[in-house]
Amino acid sequence: MSKFKSLAEIKKVSAKLRRDGKKVVFTNGCFDIIHYGHVKYLEKCKKLGDVLIVGLNSDSSVRKIKGKGRPVTGQKERAVILAAMEFVDYVVLFDESTPAGLIAKIGPRVLVKGGDWAKSEIVGGAFVKKTGGRVVTVPFIKGYSTTRILKRLGGK
Repeated sequence: MSKFKSLAEIKKVSAKLRRDGKKVVFTNGCFDIIHYGHVKYLEKCKKLGDVLIVGLNSDSSVRKIKGKGRPVTGQKERAVILAAMEFVDYVVLFDESTPAGLIAKIGPRVLVKGGDWAKSEIVGGAFVKKTGGRVVTVPFIKGYSTTRILKRLGGK
């Protein structure tokens, strides 16, 4: 079984998981330079349900959000690293600047974002709540961020 899924495939997988009574957890991000904070965050996400689906911003999407020079690590490499984590069940790429459409297609029971987001501002949160799910924020581990790493290295 491949952890990498297209949008059409993840839609089918998530529908089957829901039919089977599995609690699907969804989170998303750029995961540009994967570090300790990302690993601990994703581990906590998995503990909130049965199956963790990670929506990964494509390279073009990351550029739209983060600007020129990003991502540092390409989408294929980021996807492989995420998929190598035992607590990540599926990885799906998306090109949009937000995962709203992806969330609507997956229909997760739990939507998770980092603690820097107010629950009321989490994209897809209203949809998940409307369909009986919940929105959760997971606090960041202080001192770990891609931006901080890049600044230490003298980048942007």
